[in-house]
Amino acid sequence: MIEIVSKNNIMEVLPLIRAYQEFYNVADISDFKNEVFFSQFGESNPAGCQFIYRDNGIVVGFSTVYFSYASSIISKVAVLNDLYTVSGLRGKGVGRKLVEHCHKYASENNASRLQWVTAPDNEVAQKLYDSMDASKSDWHFYAYNT
Repeated sequence: MIEIVSKNNIMEVLPLIRAYQEFYNVADISDFKNEVFFSQFGESNPAGCQFIYRDNGIVVGFSTVYFSYASSIISKVAVLNDLYTVSGLRGKGVGRKLVEHCHKYASENNASRLQWVTAPDNEVAQKLYDSMDASKSDWHFYAYNT
């Protein structure tokens, strides 16, 4: 079951957010900062939304979508910035259901596409993405830290 993260369930997703950040070697992880940051995204926020997936009542996955714009297509785009499933359920369809839900959410919010990136060594995620009806970009991702 997929639901929107809200003040009623954010405490349940924080351990998964921490695990996701640990997976990507994020320094200085703070549950307090995560709670404040992710609390801003929800059903009524035009900037984006976070979703959780429950299995037998327990939160086992989450995804976060932010909205941006692409001048190359003159359109609003949705960015699937986070996708995480607890290790014991990877390959069982949780991630796929979350991505499909985010795709529907993007469409319902007038985004022309849902886009995302993943680490080159995250082969488990790539296996999922390659099995979906999504195109793989040849673009390279760059960032300045400020």
